[in-house]
Amino acid sequence: MNYTTAVFDMDGTVLNTLGDLTDSMNYALEAAGHAHSYTEDDVRQFFGSGVTVAIVRALAREAGTELSDLEQVGTANDTITDTIDAAEVQKIQEIYTPYYAAHCDIKTGPYAGILEVLEKLRAAGIKTAVVSNKPDIAVQKLVNDLFTGMFDLSVGEMEGVRRKPAPDMTEKALRDLGTADKRDAVYIGDSEIDMQTAENSGLDCISVDWGFRGRKFLEEHRAKTIVSRPEEILPLILG
Repeated sequence: MNYTTAVFDMDGTVLNTLGDLTDSMNYALEAAGHAHSYTEDDVRQFFGSGVTVAIVRALAREAGTELSDLEQVGTANDTITDTIDAAEVQKIQEIYTPYYAAHCDIKTGPYAGILEVLEKLRAAGIKTAVVSNKPDIAVQKLVNDLFTGMFDLSVGEMEGVRRKPAPDMTEKALRDLGTADKRDAVYIGDSEIDMQTAENSGLDCISVDWGFRGRKFLEEHRAKTIVSRPEEILPLILG
């Protein structure tokens, strides 16, 4: 079907942020005296639900939790977070947040083909937004630096607005864009959090397999529509 509004996730969907996320996480962990040699493959499993969850996952991994078990952190089935020192998580986050804000664009860049897709959506009159669990200061910096004129609206994690997969951030974006009928909007993301966000927001979802989760993972989590190249998004939105 045709849509008038496209809401994109940021990390793993429009931007490859893994290099800077990995460097910043390792920096903060090292500064706080923790294991700090995580690879990009490790860190892609930490992120998706915001920095607090990512830090909990990193500390749980340090304590011996299997990578495959980290998905439960931040969910209703979470049995891991209570085993992690909340004060330590807060200390690491206070190191991480300003460091990442200052170093979020060193290795980060749009995925090949994304800018062209956004340009074509804009030319077709589609309203576009990016909604991310990243701190809002980093979201605004990256959008301003790397996506000039590509998004009508960008929303990052902020006080008073529940982070994804709660629908609050996406619903705020739709209100601000003037999209009253949710049937006119589609959500595009790369993770299980994005699928849950779309469902909780009452939106159709397009999953991309080039980001933080691969096609097998997305299929196992019952993704309905999966694309492997950015240009495959266009006919799904424009019809």
